Amino acid sequence: MISPSIVVVKLITLFLSLLVAYLAFYAYKRSESHPMLYVSVGFVFIGVGAICEGLVYSVLGTSLFSAALIQAVLVSFGMVLILRSVMSDSNNEAI
Repeated sequence: MISPSIVVVKLITLFLSLLVAYLAFYAYKRSESHPMLYVSVGFVFIGVGAICEGLVYSVLGTSLFSAALIQAVLVSFGMVLILRSVMSDSNNEAI
């Protein structure tokens, strides 16, 4: 059983990451800056990664190691997308 306080903290993390993703997507739509699109998608992966560990562990009944590994992969992929947005120049080409 997952502690209710952990669930609340994970949901707050999901909400905040989706809020940042929405704001980044809104900025992308206004400015058509592709790096902002990468930021938006990256924060979606980070938010989903924040809650997936508990869901995978509880619902699918996997080991804690497997659930943590899935979370780490999702969060890492989100960070790679954000890193790619930071590493691109104004012409949307990677540095």
